[in-house]
Amino acid sequence: MKFQLSACALLFVAFASLSAQPVPSHAPTNYSIGEATAPMQVVGKPVARVNGSVLTDKDLQSTMYAMFPYARQHNGSIPKAMEPDIRAGAMKMMVFEELVYQEALRRKMTVPPGKLEKAEADFARRFNSPSEFQRYLQVEFHGSRPLLRSKIRRSLLIEQLLKLEIEQKATVSAAELKGYYDKNPARFHVEESFAFQTISILPPANATPDQLKEARKRAGEALTQAKTAKTYEQFGLLAEKYSDDDYRVVMGDHKAVERAKLPPSVVQALLALAPDQASGLIQVENAYTIVRLNKHIMAGQQKFEDVKASLRKEMVSKKTEQLRSALDQRLHQGAKIEVL
Repeated sequence: MKFQLSACALLFVAFASLSAQPVPSHAPTNYSIGEATAPMQVVGKPVARVNGSVLTDKDLQSTMYAMFPYARQHNGSIPKAMEPDIRAGAMKMMVFEELVYQEALRRKMTVPPGKLEKAEADFARRFNSPSEFQRYLQVEFHGSRPLLRSKIRRSLLIEQLLKLEIEQKATVSAAELKGYYDKNPARFHVEESFAFQTISILPPANATPDQLKEARKRAGEALTQAKTAKTYEQFGLLAEKYSDDDYRVVMGDHKAVERAKLPPSVVQALLALAPDQASGLIQVENAYTIVRLNKHIMAGQQKFEDVKASLRKEMVSKKTEQLRSALDQRLHQGAKIEVL
């Protein structure tokens, strides 16, 4: 499992408190954390040293929560199956950030006073009130505004070096885009496919007659509401509320699926729909599904203009990861890193 954070998120990760973190305005209502670890108990204990600089369990917790924000909504708990990967990824991220910071200091990089003041004001506005910010300042920094400012300065220096070494170099020219498109025609051929959403009612295995009856009732309720859903978002909220499959956490969205990979009954239903319409109940054995057609994509070659934006994003992302990996390797050369 790979983890990374954008430069603009560094300040957010580095020192923001639990109470100060905004939560998404819309999170999947059926999300379940399952078997989870107990919330981390942080005491400021050292967990790593990077060229002598100490990183603590408090830093580790903040980074882990940034990688798995749902933990904040579940009392700091992280699914046991994911916890080792999240912890390892957070440790690597912390070490990388510290190495970047030390490199910025080695280069004698500075932060303009005006930029530092603005970042500090922006951070203070994350809190619900000035008094809440003051409480945070007292708890986390013993009331020391200069200490908070030093943390912000550190984050801005990290962001500045990453922008110089990665963001500014991870550009893709129009010629590069067109060249890639022309050299990879097979990549841009698409088979007939459907972009759609689903609401799926799945009775338990070996369901009793009463359970089957209850599933049919839920499916009927879902269908009644699905027929009135006018938008992608409205149908998606119903998928989160009613659906039993894993797609419920992404608003029932299956993106584009090739026709050949879909059951005949689903294909038949989709072919009968206009975009933004929902089907009736599709029964496969004991399960019930409602599909909403978002787009019917015909087989053919995608035009360059149609894929240019997404292709640029993909190529920039790939180049960014390559540059970041190369920077990480360079910074590790000769560095003394101890995981405690």
